[in-house]
Amino acid sequence: MEHGDRPVGELLREWRLRRGLSQLELSIQADVSSRHVSFVETGRTIPSAAMVERFAEQLNVPLRERNLLLVAAGHAPVYRHRAPDDPELARARDAIRRVLDLHEPFPALAVDRRWNLLFANAATRVFFDEVDPELLRPPVNMMRIGLHPNGFGDRLRNADQVRGFLLPRLARQAAQTGDPELRTLHDELSAYHPTAEPTPIDPADVALPIRIRHRDTELCFFNTITTFGAPFDITLDEIAVEAYFPSDATTSDYLHALADQPAHTHHF
Repeated sequence: MEHGDRPVGELLREWRLRRGLSQLELSIQADVSSRHVSFVETGRTIPSAAMVERFAEQLNVPLRERNLLLVAAGHAPVYRHRAPDDPELARARDAIRRVLDLHEPFPALAVDRRWNLLFANAATRVFFDEVDPELLRPPVNMMRIGLHPNGFGDRLRNADQVRGFLLPRLARQAAQTGDPELRTLHDELSAYHPTAEPTPIDPADVALPIRIRHRDTELCFFNTITTFGAPFDITLDEIAVEAYFPSDATTSDYLHALADQPAHTHHF
């Protein structure tokens, strides 16, 4: 997200409004006067680096955008941003791959903040085997694959339910981060099924079930998302690991048997 030469006060006000806070509420949370918040937002006061950090923490501003706030206030950026294939991140990449491999024979994958696939274990073949090859050209976007007609398509048995969960989640993420690419992705995915009615999640379900066919067997999963605590590294802060667990014995038995079969390797 680029802000150009916008002043720090304007950016902080935008984040405050995005979080639905008044100046008084932010001042209480940040332990400063509401007058100080007003002076910062109107440009009468330029906040110190420590004050920018204090406001950003209370506003839950992502690390990437915290750097922009610091620069807008005339301070040096604090958080490092490196490409996922940076040699200095080799140990982190190895750790993520190990987490994914240890989850086999169940699927697990890692994505960046825009849902682009970074790593996947061999068991994710149950998701990718019948996806249109065009959607598997890097960067592979997991949100797009999940909701595109040529992605999971009719293999997803509870598509309306999954769509009713993922689209609002993506909309919230776009609103919370202010990322225009996430907004564009949401608009694109919403257009695939404009008249579809979302199916509510069964209150008896602990998590959203994902029911998908692989070959002639219907599989059922629930998933968890894990993020890494790397407070000074943007790249690691934005990586999320999605681990899928079988919801029934049929799915578990199928995945164990599938692990013993040769697999077509997907290169992302």
